[in-house]
Amino acid sequence: MTDTNRGTAFRALHQKGNPFILANAWDIGSAKMLAALGAEAIATSSAAHAFTLGRPDMGHVTRDEALAHAQDLVAAVNIPVSGDFENGFGDDPDTCAETVKLAYEAGLAGISIEDTALPDAKPYARDKAIERIRAAAAAARALPGDFVLVARADGVMNGQYNLSEAMARLKGYEDAGADCLYIPLPGTIEDQAAICAATDLPVNALAAGPFTEHSREDFAKAGVARISLGSALARATHRVIFDAAQGMFGDGGFSLLGKSISGDKIDALL
Repeated sequence: MTDTNRGTAFRALHQKGNPFILANAWDIGSAKMLAALGAEAIATSSAAHAFTLGRPDMGHVTRDEALAHAQDLVAAVNIPVSGDFENGFGDDPDTCAETVKLAYEAGLAGISIEDTALPDAKPYARDKAIERIRAAAAAARALPGDFVLVARADGVMNGQYNLSEAMARLKGYEDAGADCLYIPLPGTIEDQAAICAATDLPVNALAAGPFTEHSREDFAKAGVARISLGSALARATHRVIFDAAQGMFGDGGFSLLGKSISGDKIDALL
């Protein structure tokens, strides 16, 4: 996609009550497979990318590494790609602004920035979190093409603050110029609906944990505009590796390997 239409095409997908699935990939192969299987947009996953490097999630990938990884995915598919860019790779608002500019130059259609003071799980103070989004939003609006900035309040998921505080942060992010809002795993689908009802902006929901029990229709009824997978799909592949290894290195069985997909099908997707 060209610089002039990738952000515009990505923004058009965000419709309240008609959510698209933002498929988080972790390498070129998974990105190409997901695109071939029907994904309308791809995203990186900070956790899944870290896993490919043999590292844990939460602040253990550098900005340069994340940008290079994103460029690989952008080059691999002809649909918009968004970056899961953790806390913007720095505490300072100016760093968040610079990250937006570099992400656009890498070919991304948008990024998300969270309020976690990585590598600590503690959040930034609300005022600072809002200031960081304000700087990122100003940088996004100064770009030559459209760019979708997602502002995240991760403290509920991380056990650092309650939903009321998260909602207050979203209001601040909206006023600061964010394009899309996100509270990962807010508790219940009713909580998710309350989040969507509290703003005119599109809202991202995470299909992970207990929310995997809900369908796309459930998310649509809640008013969600976008459903991301986070690292859930990557972790599902890790489950297969884990279970197969337990069999192989435990009782010596290989039966799980017999349930794999044929090479011809994968080759066709790639």
